[in-house]
Amino acid sequence: MSNTGTASLTINELREFASFSPCEQRYIKRSLDIGLGRQDAFKLWARDAAEIASIRSQYVAYQELKALRTTPPDQTSFEGLENFMGKLVRVSAFDLAQERLTSFSSYRFLYERLLGAPVRPWLPSAFCAAAALPQIRPNRRKDLLHSISEAAATAPGWSDREPFFFPEWVEKEAA
Repeated sequence: MSNTGTASLTINELREFASFSPCEQRYIKRSLDIGLGRQDAFKLWARDAAEIASIRSQYVAYQELKALRTTPPDQTSFEGLENFMGKLVRVSAFDLAQERLTSFSSYRFLYERLLGAPVRPWLPSAFCAAAALPQIRPNRRKDLLHSISEAAATAPGWSDREPFFFPEWVEKEAA
């Protein structure tokens, strides 16, 4: 791909991230720090005891990411489907239950970065399954399930291009 094409795709990713609410942006950055082992999330993101507990739970839930990165099943077979989808739905349900991701778009943005391009075909079904679980409040379920477009749910194919933009914590300058 040309540098111009790469720059254009990166700008699209930046725009998409900018379209998310500040709460979603913060959660995505925190989740990437935890899921990719980039930073000490407790030190960087914890503002109070509730957030410390949430981060601790997220570290535990995200232990599944290692297995998910190495075991995407073949799209033409049912072999290994239950193991992969079970783990993906469980981790997805954890993130959706935190009530900081408000749409399929923010969920997809996060998971493409946590797990890479090969996970794209599995994201619509994992999102819908996790969003429909009874652990998600009924009004949240409705909002989440309405956030996935028909095009996203029925896509005939997915890009194998890895994401370029991985948002990170930015230290505020002292005035």
